[in-house]
Amino acid sequence: MKGVSVRKIKKICVFCGANSGKDVAFVNAAFHLGEVLGKRKIDLVYGGGKLGLMGCVSTAVAQHERQVLGIIPSAFTVNNLVGETCGKEIKVATMQERLVMMMELSDAFIALPGGFGTLEELFQMISWAQLSIHNKPIGVLNINGFFNGLLSFVDHAVKQEFITPRARKILISATTADELVDKLQAFRFEPDPALSKLKWSPSSSQKEKLDLTLRL
Repeated sequence: MKGVSVRKIKKICVFCGANSGKDVAFVNAAFHLGEVLGKRKIDLVYGGGKLGLMGCVSTAVAQHERQVLGIIPSAFTVNNLVGETCGKEIKVATMQERLVMMMELSDAFIALPGGFGTLEELFQMISWAQLSIHNKPIGVLNINGFFNGLLSFVDHAVKQEFITPRARKILISATTADELVDKLQAFRFEPDPALSKLKWSPSSSQKEKLDLTLRL
């Protein structure tokens, strides 16, 4: 992108539904996102398994010979609940451990349509960016206006002064995969002067030094 410094993104974590949704456009967009990541030589981190949109995007990335890493709670692997992960799989004990590992191993985050789990993951990453726990770009792929209501709500919260204009910039949106990846690469993190002074201990898989449950 001419005149704009481009962030090097090697791995993108995708949050999305374990269902396919009502609109076939969601499935098509998930496959296309996987193709875009593959063609751009970007590896995938996701929640594991092969259900719904998660299976679509992971299959497409793998078909383009890029690395796929599924991070999945052990509870989901019992009785093959979510199907076989397309690529390498890391099993973790808890949902929180899963999200922390996703944050640590990814350079950026994309949310596709999904339910409560997808929204939780999306807003947890936004909250952690607001707290300067990480400075990685976060975006939603707004397929057929799926996220219109959510984006309107966020803007409403800004108007009501619960979210600052600076924090609002954390959440990126686009209607196509290529446009969204371009925006993620061009993203410049603007830390909150007060929150950036918080001292967070380095995360550890064995010691709970970092309390990542804090939400503002």
